[in-house]
Amino acid sequence: MLDPMSAVTFWVALEEVDKDNGWVSYVKGSHLNGVRAHGKSGTIGFSQEIVDFGTASDLENEEFIATKPGDVLVHHALTIHRAAPNSSLDRSRKAMGLIYFGASAKEDLVAKKAYTASLNK
Repeated sequence: MLDPMSAVTFWVALEEVDKDNGWVSYVKGSHLNGVRAHGKSGTIGFSQEIVDFGTASDLENEEFIATKPGDVLVHHALTIHRAAPNSSLDRSRKAMGLIYFGASAKEDLVAKKAYTASLNK
């Protein structure tokens, strides 16, 4: 809900993360294409998802990243990203996320109000 979308997200791995316990992926170059349509995800902690994710371009440009404790991934707020499901039986995927808003970023209060109302339904 920022205009302009001037923000970066930091994802800090607190444990080893790989294919088995849900590594993070990014769609290279997606931050250059603006915001894609979002809808309710149904995933606890992640209220929205891109409704048309999975296009040929998405999948061809998706890169999965394995991390070790202390590794930091940084991405532009418009970069399409996701975490794979944790399919391991005995491993968690602890991480910490931080968002840094640029000085030019201004909160779109109308969009935020609409978003909050839709979450509360």
